[in-house]
This record gives sequence, C-alpha cells and structure tokens, in this order.
Amino acid sequence: MAWRGELDLGTKPLPAIAQTMVTITIDTQEITVPEGTSIMRAAALAGTNIPKLCATDTLESFGSCRLCLVEVDGRNGYPASCTTPVTPGMRVRTQTDKLGKLRRGVMELYISDHPLDCLTCSANGDCELQDQAGAVGLRDVRYGYEGENHLDGCKDETNPYFTFDPTKCIVCSRCVRACDEVQGTFALTIEGSGFASKVSASQDDGFLESECVSCGACVQACPTSALIEKSVIEIGTPDRAVVTTCAYCGVGCTFRAEMRGEQLVRMVPWKEGKANHGHSCVKGRFAWGYANHAERVLSPMIRERVDQPWREVTWDAAIAHTAAEFRRIQETYGTRSVGGITSSRCTNEETFLVQKLIRQGFGNNNVDTCARVCHSPTGYGLKTTFGTSAGTQDFDSVQFADVIMIIGANPTDGHPVFGSRMKQRLRQGARLIVIDPRRTDIVRTPHVEADYHLPLKPGTNVAVLTAMAHVIVTEGLMDEAYIRERCDWAEFQDWAAFVSQAERSPEATEPLTKVAADDLRAAARLYATGGNGAIYYGLGVTEHSQGSSTVMAIANLAMATGNIGREGVGVNPLRGQNNVQGACDMGSFPHEFSGYRHVSDPVARELFETAWGVTLDAEPGLRIPNMLDAATDGVFKALFIQGEDILQSDPNTQHVAAGLAAMECVVVQDLFLNETANYAHVFLPGSTFLEKDGTFTNAERRIQRVRKVMEPKNGYADWEIVRLVANALGLGWDYLHPSEIMDEIARLTPTFAKVDYAALDRHGSLQWPATDAMPAGTPTMHIDAFVRGKGHFVVTDYVPTDEKTGPRFPLLLTTGRILSHYNVGAQTRRTKNVAWHPEDRLEIHPHDAENRGLKDGDWVMLRSRAGETTLRALVTERVAPGVVYTTFHHPVTQANVITTDYSDWATNCPEYKVTAVQVSSSNGPSDWQESYNRQAEQSRRVDRISVA
Repeated sequence: MAWRGELDLGTKPLPAIAQTMVTITIDTQEITVPEGTSIMRAAALAGTNIPKLCATDTLESFGSCRLCLVEVDGRNGYPASCTTPVTPGMRVRTQTDKLGKLRRGVMELYISDHPLDCLTCSANGDCELQDQAGAVGLRDVRYGYEGENHLDGCKDETNPYFTFDPTKCIVCSRCVRACDEVQGTFALTIEGSGFASKVSASQDDGFLESECVSCGACVQACPTSALIEKSVIEIGTPDRAVVTTCAYCGVGCTFRAEMRGEQLVRMVPWKEGKANHGHSCVKGRFAWGYANHAERVLSPMIRERVDQPWREVTWDAAIAHTAAEFRRIQETYGTRSVGGITSSRCTNEETFLVQKLIRQGFGNNNVDTCARVCHSPTGYGLKTTFGTSAGTQDFDSVQFADVIMIIGANPTDGHPVFGSRMKQRLRQGARLIVIDPRRTDIVRTPHVEADYHLPLKPGTNVAVLTAMAHVIVTEGLMDEAYIRERCDWAEFQDWAAFVSQAERSPEATEPLTKVAADDLRAAARLYATGGNGAIYYGLGVTEHSQGSSTVMAIANLAMATGNIGREGVGVNPLRGQNNVQGACDMGSFPHEFSGYRHVSDPVARELFETAWGVTLDAEPGLRIPNMLDAATDGVFKALFIQGEDILQSDPNTQHVAAGLAAMECVVVQDLFLNETANYAHVFLPGSTFLEKDGTFTNAERRIQRVRKVMEPKNGYADWEIVRLVANALGLGWDYLHPSEIMDEIARLTPTFAKVDYAALDRHGSLQWPATDAMPAGTPTMHIDAFVRGKGHFVVTDYVPTDEKTGPRFPLLLTTGRILSHYNVGAQTRRTKNVAWHPEDRLEIHPHDAENRGLKDGDWVMLRSRAGETTLRALVTERVAPGVVYTTFHHPVTQANVITTDYSDWATNCPEYKVTAVQVSSSNGPSDWQESYNRQAEQSRRVDRISVA
C-alpha cells in the first residue's frame, strides 16, 4: 500500500519497557521479538505479510475480520494472528492450503456485498480490500451477488473534506476505533447487530452535524473507499510524497504531502512523526486549500499612498523600490527611524534573516515578533526560575503524568493532536485540574472529567496560584529533599514565608478570585500528592499584565513539589503558532540576539559583528507598540513586516491603524492582502510552507524539517525574498539554500550548535539542546540540575490589573481560539473550515443575557474604553456570570478594537485576556466597523493594467 501510510505492521508495538525476548519460527524462518508481540507483527517484521482487514498498527488489536488466521503447532483451530501473542519456541504457519481456503471464503463474503466498481472507484490501486482479495487469491464469488446486501445506501457528503459511502463499508470498525482510541471524540459507533450492523456518526447524524471533529483519523483508518477524501475523488490517487511539517499550531505535526504531479492531493499524518505519531487535526490534514485560493497575491505591488490602488510591478522593481525607500527614510530621519517584524509562521531560517536584515542592514535593533506578543512571559519567567526560555518536557512525557494541571489553555481546540494524547492519558486514569474562567471542552468530554475546574475571575491567575502554594507550604506538602538539593534554600524560605501569610490563603482570596476555597485546597493537595504532576499552560497565562509573574508562580509550584526533571512532570507552555519557539530562539526581540543573549553583552555582540562585518547597536530597539507610538510622534517612518497581520492580531486596533497610517513606507510580505496591508505601500507576495525548505521549532523544542513540496507560485521562497532585499541594500548575502542559513545559526547560537540538515535528516528531528552525549537532543530538561544551577524561587505578589470593571463596563471580556481556525484566520478562512465557524460569536452567560434582554443569535454591541464592535451573541453557561468570551478569527469583527494597551510588566506582552466591557443590543455595525470597511475596500483596489 504505497499511499496508505508506509509499512503497516498490523498491531501496535509493546510498551518501551524492559522486555523478555523470545525466538519463534514463522514458516521455517526464525525471528526474535519481545515476548507478547502479536504473531502478525512478528511475521511482518520477518517480511511475511499476513492478510488482514480489521488490523492496523495504529490501533489496538480487534480480531474481527477473520482474514489473518494462522496455524500454530500444538494448538487447535486457527487463531487470529493479530490477537495471539508469541510465546517461546512457538511454531507458526501462515500459508497452507487450509488457510488459503478459509481466507478465500471469508473474502468471498466481503466481496459478495461490495460494489463491483473497482476500475471506476477513486480508491482503485489504493484499497486494502482490493489488495487483500488479490493476496488470498480470490478470483470468483461462488454465492453470486443477487442476495440480500447493503448496496442501496446513500452517501453522506455533508463533511466538506470527505465522503462516507456505506455501500463500500465492510464494518471492520477501524473508523470507530480510530475515533475512540486515537482522537478520543467517540463520535462514531456501530449501530445495529449482525447483518444490520452499520457505521453511524452520532446516532445517524450526518458527519457535519455530528460530534465528529474532522481530524481524519477515520478516513486514514478505512481500508476501503467508504471514507475517502474528496480531493482524491477530484484529483486522483497520489503518485509521490514528501515528508514535511505542518504550519499551523505549536504541536508541529509531521505529514506526508502526497502529490499527483504538481497538485497536492492530501496530507497524511506520518506515523514516524515524533510530535504527532500519525495523528492530525482538521487544520493540518485538510485546511491547505488556501495555498491555491483565488485571493492569493502572486505579483509584487507598490503604491505611493494607501488611498491609491495597488500597481503590479516586477520583482526587480519592487525590491529596488523597497531598498530605495528605506535608504531615503534613514537618510532623512535617522538610523533608528525604521524597523521590522518577524513571523512565528515563517521558518527559523527566514526569521533569522529578517532580524539579521534589521541589525546588519538597518543598523538598529528595532525588531519584534508576535512571539513576544503572545509568549514572551514564558521566556522571561522560565529563564529567571530555571535558566532556559522554553518548556521542560516533550509531548510523550504526558503518558507518564499522574496529575495534569491545565491553566489558561484549551488544548482540544488550540493544540488538538496533543489534546488527544492528553485525553488518552486521562482515560487511563490520570487526574485533571483545569484553571480557566471558561468551561473548556476538556473539563468534561467523553470518558474524561476534570477532578476540579477552578473558574477564576480573569486577571487573578497569580492570586490563585499563590493560594495553591499557601496550601502546599502550610500543610507541609512540599518536597523538602528536592528543594534542598536542587534549589536555593534561602530563596525558598523567603518565598514560603510570603505564601504562608494568612491573606494569601484560599479563604482570603476567594472574594477576589471567585474560586471556592474548598475546591482550591483540594486541587492543591491533588497536585502536590498525586504522583507525577505536569502543568500545561497557554495564552490565558501569558497575555496578562502579570503574565511573567504567573509563569514564575507556576515554576514555583513545580519546584516546591519536586515536579521538574523527569518524565511525567514539568512546566509546559503550549505555543500558539507553529514557530513561536523558533521565532524567540532566532533573536526576534529588540533586546536579544539568537540564543537569548542581550544586545548590550559585548562578548555576544562581538561574535555577531565578526560574522557580519559590521558594528552593531548596543542599545535595545523598539517593541511593536513603541514603534507605533514613535510613528504617531513622527519619528518612526518605515516598517518591514514578514508574515504578520498586526492590525488584526495586536491590541487596540485603532492605535495600530494610527501608527501604520503615520508611516511613509510599510512593507508587507504575506500570502494575501491582509488587514495590515490596508496601510502598506509595498506588498511582496509570500510563499506557503508547501513551497519552501527550512525548519520549525515546536512547543517541545523540537526542530523539524520543512521540505518543499512544490515550486513557489509567487516565484520565490520567503527566505529568498529577504535575501533580495538585503542584497539591494548592499549586504552581499550569498546563501544558496536554507541549510546554509542554519549552518550560520548553529555557529552563532549555542543551543543550536549541533543542528544541521544532515543531523535533522538522520534523526528525524532534534530537540535543542543537542549535545555530544545526546545527539538527538534533550527531551527532558533539568534532569540532574537546573540550567541556571540552583532553581530560583521568586516572590510573585498579586497586583490587580489597571483594567477595572465599573458601572459603564461591568463585564470582563476574555478571548481565545477555536478548533477550526488558526490565529487571525487569514489561512483557514480561505478553506472549507468556515463551515464550522463562519463568524466570531460573543459567548455570554444566560443571566447576563437576560439582564440585557438578549437572546441567542441577537446582534450585540460590545464596547470597551478602547473601542466598540458588533457581533452575534451565543448564550451559554460555558462562561461564568460577569465574563464574556469571543474569538478573533474574522476581520469583520475586529475583536482587538476592544482590547486595550495594558501589558505585562516585564515583557510588554499585551493583556488580551482582561478587558472591561459592556454588552447591549445592536441594530447594525458600529461606526468604527463601517469606516474600517470603507477604508479596507478602497485600500484593496488593484490596477492590473500596467506592470512596471
């Protein structure tokens, strides 16, 4: 099966523990395997493929198809090889006349109730039923085809991405088992019994209306074309594949991009992918259509003013114009009047080049990134406490966790493949604590229920975590031996004295946090005493005025309980975009070079100066909000933006718009005319992840190859565009391939010192830091000691946000993401994912809705001190009274026109998660929305007649 997922060994491997090896004989061939391995897997390892239909090595053994029967010496009957474990000295025969007759008889029954349309079927040549019929030598069906059958079923084509044809279903249960075991949604079932058995989605709903989350696990598991991608039906079966890395969330799933010529047919999760182990979500598997969307811009464009239409120009003209404008502006306004923004969507190599362009070419440190806008408190907090600016574990570590604490994260929506792994562990018996103002799906999902959901008031993370620390310390639940050995004991004593104060008890903080004291105490005891405790957190931690304090409070809890430095524990940030970790690693901050070394450090600066042949600025540059402030003040005049849409993603949209409007040259390098491009003067069309080589670094510090699947439709990969700009400025960059950029990164960045493309290809991926002792990298950090030496306890006093509720703005708005969309939605809105989320909705509690005379689906006005917008209400108890919630995927809503300029005290990370608002009935768009839409419509005009 060349296109069904590499070699399938039929059953899963045994757990990686100390195993007794046994030798057996299969068809005269001896093979040694771990005791307990299935006969089917042992045979496959020996090169003998036993016929099978219900078995696959991604699922537990099932033993229903009866096609994999074998003979075993000394045993009566014909056991199923998929469910029969090997034992010492076992002798197995897989090919005898009797077995052949039995298998053909079984296959005859399947084929007698199956459409005879192989030559016209979309899965012809890519169908396990077809292959196995040939493997058992079936040439005719003795029973004929006229008896009772299931050939009159109706196709379910409701799902945008795949069809279900019940006439081709053999009821092997692989789809049902995949939904249960791999995804954990339990959306599919076998309805009826005997001859009446059939696959049903949520009690016979259509797939679109059912609980199915369109992860594709069922489609991948199906051995026939009963479940098949619509793209295969439309394009045909693939004829080649390239292994690459998904460009959506921070999980970093590995896929086989399966091609037919230059057309992408499907993305199939690769079983060898170390982050995803063969699983996927609806975005990574199906939402790649944006690469061919009609709105994608493929030609460079320029204009003098943003109220003029765009003019398409040649690449040479666009690059020359860009370089000339930046030279002119710096000559007129000074060296520090320009800057740039790197992207967490782009590769490490591209991000490194943009910050190099700014430092070497522009001569300043005015570089920032959305990674700071979302996760800079992670870098600050974990570097302060542990010594590294990254998470401590790999994703596999969750399989060893006994207690999982999720705070400010929604893994089933934001990081769904890892969310599925987490649910697997919870179904196996791990305990769950969720700290979130909203009742996310994982609080209660099939066969999973949180032991404690602490629905805190937005903005009180530090108070809740300090109250948990109060319980742990005052009840003597800390791990004193660990603390004395691994941490600074004097600092711990200071911290312990602080958290032990009566005003930090759960009872004292309950009026502030709205978390019941008894529940908080019980949750703290569970985390401290329940075994391996792992903390996973997200933007609900970092995007606060006390984001850095919260990260350090989490680290304090982990150190106090000894939950750092082994599998199953740790502090684990769930990064939002595919390369947030990499963007940070590559030196995208105005105060740090790659590897988190301050620009004022003369040793670090000399290293880069020697490599780049220039004198570098020792003064930290401007962050994005400072650039916008300086622009409105008239001293910052030009901005190079690669792959970011700050007008939709950054807080206080009106302030962002004012800053962009005040600049003389805004360059946007992206796939589409995004919202920021409304204020751009140069548009450089970007390339998709399918059109480039490079690397991404996921949330577990895993560096993975991105491989070019097709030629760039715009003519250049993104790294090549940056090289063109640099050389137009006279920098003389001579990179011929991203591997050469990575070689430079490795020379200049200690944590990447052992990283090169040959090592990445050899190991599949690398988790920084890679060392001589651990050439494949470091899955678990801080095993024997913290990177900084002794763990550093930090007193984290709760400081209320300056954003206050009151009579005018009595509710608190918090924001987040949804499964079907990614970040600002620029990519996913241009796919069929809009079927699940066509608009942003405002979640509001029934009590708050009733007080305002609002019903589900009503249009409402959402106002804050910063601005106002309209959207439709979703009345739900997922949010607590006094809290409202929305997503930010649709520019028609522009949710960030509501959010304010308040930010984290240490990193300037915006406080997206706490905004005081009022909600009222609305008759139509806000004045701001109407003016914004008029400006956007005018700004996106394109004059395609003249190409300079």
